[in-house]
Amino acid sequence: MYNESNIHETHRRGRIEVICGSMFSGKTEELLRRLRRAQFARQTVEIFKPAIDTRYSNEEVVSHDKNSILSTPVEHSGNILLLSSDVEVVGIDEAQFFDKGLTDVCQQLADQGIRVIVAGLDMDFKRVPFGPMPDLCAIADDVTKVHAICVRCGALANYSHRIVAGEKQVMLGEMQEYQPLCRICYNQELRS
Repeated sequence: MYNESNIHETHRRGRIEVICGSMFSGKTEELLRRLRRAQFARQTVEIFKPAIDTRYSNEEVVSHDKNSILSTPVEHSGNILLLSSDVEVVGIDEAQFFDKGLTDVCQQLADQGIRVIVAGLDMDFKRVPFGPMPDLCAIADDVTKVHAICVRCGALANYSHRIVAGEKQVMLGEMQEYQPLCRICYNQELRS
């Protein structure tokens, strides 16, 4: 688990921190918390998000609780390298929407001594590992898995159940399109 006593270590060495979980689990909230702490510590911070994520804002990372921080939308993971000069901390939200090159980008940044904090869905609505997230979890120095609360029974929820029609893997959505479910409730939904 992420340990804030490592904060001094990040000045000397790069690292990759991954925050993953289902929708509505607080991934972006945790990302914002860590980035704000880095800013408070007077570290130079740059935040990126995929350009396709325009749900709440074109230029801000916004949590479902409406907390936000200014970010740079990018089309391709390679752009992050170009825009990350002279920073100490890089934040990346909605990492599952990036291309597979994001893993190499994060590795390069960390190798340059930059603290990289990545947040994203670990699985899609079919419980399939999503985009570069499995690879990022594998190379991370630290992985934090956060959980939502199942809207059916109140247990910890691991899964993002899509409640609207559509088979496309990428479909931006909120509570009208998705709901967090635990394993038991997710399986019951599949059988119904």
